[in-house]
Amino acid sequence: MNKKNTGFNSKLVHAGTIPDDKGSAVTPIYQTSTFQFRDADHGARCFSGEEKGYIYTRLGNPNTDELEVAVAELEKGFGGISASSGMAAVNLVYLTILSQGDHMIGHDALYGPSRGIMEKLYPKFGIESDFVDCTNVENIKKAIKPNTKLLYLETPANPTVGITDLKAACDIAKEHNLIVCVDNTFCSPYLQRPIEFGADIVLHSMTKFINGHADIVAGMLVAKDEAMYHELKYVMINGGFNMDPHQAWLVRRGLKTLSIRMDKAQENSIKVAEFLEAHPKVDWVLYPGLKSHPQYELAEAQMDGPGAMISFELKGGIQAGKTMMNNVDLALLAVSLGGIETLIQHPASMTHSKLSAKARENAGITDGLVRLSVGIEDLDDIISDMSNALSKV
Repeated sequence: MNKKNTGFNSKLVHAGTIPDDKGSAVTPIYQTSTFQFRDADHGARCFSGEEKGYIYTRLGNPNTDELEVAVAELEKGFGGISASSGMAAVNLVYLTILSQGDHMIGHDALYGPSRGIMEKLYPKFGIESDFVDCTNVENIKKAIKPNTKLLYLETPANPTVGITDLKAACDIAKEHNLIVCVDNTFCSPYLQRPIEFGADIVLHSMTKFINGHADIVAGMLVAKDEAMYHELKYVMINGGFNMDPHQAWLVRRGLKTLSIRMDKAQENSIKVAEFLEAHPKVDWVLYPGLKSHPQYELAEAQMDGPGAMISFELKGGIQAGKTMMNNVDLALLAVSLGGIETLIQHPASMTHSKLSAKARENAGITDGLVRLSVGIEDLDDIISDMSNALSKV
């Protein structure tokens, strides 16, 4: 059987598996910095590229290779490039694609540090950026300059859960010879595969849904074609952004249950979103599975499911939100997302606090917005926890 032709769930379990000469059902952890050559000529051939082989873990390792192959197959890309964290992956994209004098367009509601580092660090290298509401693709057209090189999207957006039309955005980018990178963290390849819509690079913080157990930090890029793969790989290796073998092993283990975890989290999320939307103390709710979401139809067409991320605001604004967050019991008041446990947090004072108040306002990140990452606990327990916390408001 050609395992590349198997279904998604079979790929989750088997893609990239490296045969073990001892017969282990699970790829062992290759926790080593360096690899022994058979002889001097073998070493020379490995370095010259005449023969495939492992040299040094920064250059490659069986555990990172297995994970990279698996995620690339799931995203339908040419190859994966693992990184030590999600932000390492973000910087890999910026450093690979952008040079002095270049310009980048990003969605205004990106993950806070992805935008923050571009605005605060990269200008000293002569790189410009503009952040616009990409849920209206006309804003992308208006923002393009002669020196624009990169369109950086995140859909659904963090934390507003806005949806960008990937095909329309990629079509615009191609008309202007722009590279498109899509942060697919909120969806994972189970729910959305941006390369199918024309993206050149897909980015993941694998800390989130792909790993799913809140016990590592890790990042991944998937390149659409071979040329982009080698460009990104070169910067990863020589910039020292590599992932640790034990990290890779843990993520590969978590990846095997991605669909099961996401199915349960989505099943919970739609009911939690409906509960919040009907609650008299809630002002508004944004969740792609609700018909009230402004891009509900687009989400249905572009995604294979609405995901497990909900944003909402209480009547009473930030103080009401703080009261609610301070009174959850089952849910954890913590940043990050995509784990098996339900997490709740306040973006304006936490994940997006480094953005200016004006930037947050323009991106729709209100001071009262609360972000909820729904886990796989029993639905009745999650709703009971939300109800009890809201009763304190």
